[in-house]
Amino acid sequence: MRLGSLILLAAGAAQPAVDPDTARGFDHFYNLEFDQAIGVFRRLTKNRPGSPYAFNHLAQSILYREMFRAGALESELVSGGNAFLRREKMNPSPADVREFDGSIGEAMRLSQALLAQNPEDKAGLYCLGIAHGLRGNYNFLVRKSWLDALRDASASRTLHNRLSQVDPAMTDARLVQGIHEYVVGSLPWYYRTLGFVAGFRGDKENGIRTLKLVHEKGEANRADAAVLLATVYRREKRPGDAVPLLEGLIRQYPRNYLLGLELAQMYSDLGNSVKALDAVAAVERQNVAPAQKVLYYRATIQFWYREYDAALANFLQVTSKADTLDPNTGVTAWMRLGQTYDLKDDRAKALEAYRKCMAYAPGSYRAKEAQRYLRSRYRR
Repeated sequence: MRLGSLILLAAGAAQPAVDPDTARGFDHFYNLEFDQAIGVFRRLTKNRPGSPYAFNHLAQSILYREMFRAGALESELVSGGNAFLRREKMNPSPADVREFDGSIGEAMRLSQALLAQNPEDKAGLYCLGIAHGLRGNYNFLVRKSWLDALRDASASRTLHNRLSQVDPAMTDARLVQGIHEYVVGSLPWYYRTLGFVAGFRGDKENGIRTLKLVHEKGEANRADAAVLLATVYRREKRPGDAVPLLEGLIRQYPRNYLLGLELAQMYSDLGNSVKALDAVAAVERQNVAPAQKVLYYRATIQFWYREYDAALANFLQVTSKADTLDPNTGVTAWMRLGQTYDLKDDRAKALEAYRKCMAYAPGSYRAKEAQRYLRSRYRR
């Protein structure tokens, strides 16, 4: 998860799922069934045209569907450094752009109307903060407007800081504060010195403590806090702390196969290849994940554990159907195939794979990485 999607996840569920319709929508949402979630939330906006919550739910689902299609929901993208600052631009359909913009605009208008009547209205503060967080992610991932994204993130935190002052017992409002604190604390110094994060110094450890508080004592945003903590723990090289969070989420949302694949990555990071491959096999047995995606994760674990023959066989299968994969998985599979050939001293086939990687997604940072290996072979 990059900077942008970390801000997005801070939007949370946006409302306790107290009614059956909202609960059904979020059950689809957290199980990666975004088309169904969008259908539920569209109906909610029509049945509750005065509710800013419903419009935020719809906007969030539209953006997450696009992220899912692009392969942007895996924590591998932030496993170290500041890879989340290198995310490629997404290209949603014009219809999705219009619906997202319209939903966010309506959520903001309705929230501002509540605040005009009462500047301390909790629903108004909460929903306006959510809308800014969602728009910040959209600005980052779709429009590639980094400054606007960070301004929206700061506005979201300011609103939820106010909400915490109005109602200190509302733990869910602290999710935005926690992740924003972590993100600002993770930014390179030259970003933190710019005016759009003025007043927010950032502290990674305090951000983690705040996310833990939401996970333990929140209501609507406990699942989001768990997802964020698992992602942060991987980035901070604390996979052992992520495992129980992911296991709990898997029990709650069993059709979300990305959680099982994330669990495999955590075991891999812990140095336990047997448990990592067992977790991949468990996802495969569910028969809900795309077969090529499962093969990709298995091959990646085999690659890191130097099982190069097995990794090669699986990467060849994955890349043979690369057109069926999300862009992130497809381009990375081609690059890993080239690296595997390099490690097996088959330079000619490695070069061919790197060129396929560059052709598959020419503007991606993986393609730029592969270009370097054209000049100098990959070494562990």
